Amino acid sequence: MNHDLCSELLEGQREKLLKLARRIEPHVTHDDLLQPNDFPELENHPEFRYEEGVLHGIQLTIMALRSDGA
Repeated sequence: MNHDLCSELLEGQREKLLKLARRIEPHVTHDDLLQPNDFPELENHPEFRYEEGVLHGIQLTIMALRSDGA
């Protein structure tokens, strides 16, 4: 998996998560997504939590590829 593709996947998921978060809590920023527990509506929203998990999975994949020297 090349670096450009990983970056594209990561950025796309970040934007998707922010868009979803703003549907739930309109004034959320990118930084707020680092601590969604500050927003009970996000903390308890199953679709938000799912998409957040997808983001974390992409981040973990990138870290694993980097540590493997890929």
